[in-house]
Amino acid sequence: MQHPLKLQFLGATSTVTGSKYLLQSDTKNILIDCGLFQGFKQLRLRNWKALPFNPKDIDAVLLTHAHIDHSGYLPLLVKNGFKGAIYCTAATRDLCEVLLLDSAKLQEEEAEYMNKHSFSKHKPALPLYTRDDAERSLELFQTVEYYKEKNLENSLHFHMLPAGHILGAAMVYINNPETSILFTGDIGRPHDLLMKTPTVVKNADYLIVESTYGNRTHDPADPLDKLGDVINRTIQRGGKVIIPTFAVGRAQSLMYAIHLLKKDNVIPNDLPVYLNSPMAEEATAIFDNHPGEYRLTTEQTEAMCRTARIVADVEESKKLNLCKDPMIILAGSGMATGGRVVHHLKAYVSDARNTILFSGFQAGGTRGATMLNGAREIKIHGEYIPVRAEIAILDNLSAHADANEIIAWLKHFQAPPKQTFITHGEPIAADALRLKIVEQLGWDCYVPDYLETIQLT
Repeated sequence: MQHPLKLQFLGATSTVTGSKYLLQSDTKNILIDCGLFQGFKQLRLRNWKALPFNPKDIDAVLLTHAHIDHSGYLPLLVKNGFKGAIYCTAATRDLCEVLLLDSAKLQEEEAEYMNKHSFSKHKPALPLYTRDDAERSLELFQTVEYYKEKNLENSLHFHMLPAGHILGAAMVYINNPETSILFTGDIGRPHDLLMKTPTVVKNADYLIVESTYGNRTHDPADPLDKLGDVINRTIQRGGKVIIPTFAVGRAQSLMYAIHLLKKDNVIPNDLPVYLNSPMAEEATAIFDNHPGEYRLTTEQTEAMCRTARIVADVEESKKLNLCKDPMIILAGSGMATGGRVVHHLKAYVSDARNTILFSGFQAGGTRGATMLNGAREIKIHGEYIPVRAEIAILDNLSAHADANEIIAWLKHFQAPPKQTFITHGEPIAADALRLKIVEQLGWDCYVPDYLETIQLT
């Protein structure tokens, strides 16, 4: 008889970042997701601490999707000795090639900047990992098809199901003869502009479910209406709309939305739109390689790609900060923690004519969360910049299901799981979803702590 599986929560507890789960059988150690912590400094410091296991002892990683909070620790895992397979969908692998190499580049650039300006107490400041580490991690990727079962050992199997969150996103279903476990990863929405509806799941003994919006419901209004209103009132002031943009998923949704607004003459057809994110440009091109995984036709995808002018290089990016006329700038990063959008904020956040429009969840401790919470100044490159621009949020374009959408998805289960674990949410959100599931569905729910280990009987 096999011993019970053990599950340890190594991230995404009391936070929406750092997703990592260690599943242990008699003979195998499996990581589900391997993400970086982001946001508050005390969370980011966890990225530098040794994991409570030897990476050499991990047999495989099962990756739900490419976002850095789920994949960004992989190069460090490999750097520290992991040599197993990293299983994911083909689209996730393609996106990880873009995201992980970019993450490594940012790590190297930040270390270089710290050393140049003597900002770090470490002499020298070092990157968390390098481009070489990222490239070595990519060599370990093995792609799997949706719904196709894969063996981890003789009695332990997994398959992946479309999650509807971003291109390639998957739920991971793991089972042996005694038990089954479903990791939702990030759950998409039933009526997303780009992505198809998340797969209905009817049975699992144990469920690990995200709770990013566990205490909220998205604005039922059409996101196009809200986006059009923000753009129009900004350009009427003679201002610019700066949108901190997640490169994968959100950039593409925004470009398609802006295309529709121009097509319907809601906003001026000649309003300049710039995509100032090399990573988003590469991610957009990947959509062409995976037709059928999202809602758009070939013609609609082409129209989406034509909507924005690609900013070719740093010099062109700098010139955008000198322009006088109204425009829309989409630039990374989505939480304004780094990338080219920071330079645009520095140039434009002090002008009351402009709007800084956030288009997704802003984790606590990020520059985006600070601005949405009403900060009157923000720190950029060591100096405090006054905030006079309009600060707006377009949260109904989110790629995460809200509390009601998660409940609606859970109602497809034919029987309650033995235990539902609520993760990937800040404390208030996670507990709110727990209470909602208990009250509406009568399920046994639990919000795990960081590093907690549970036996799955």
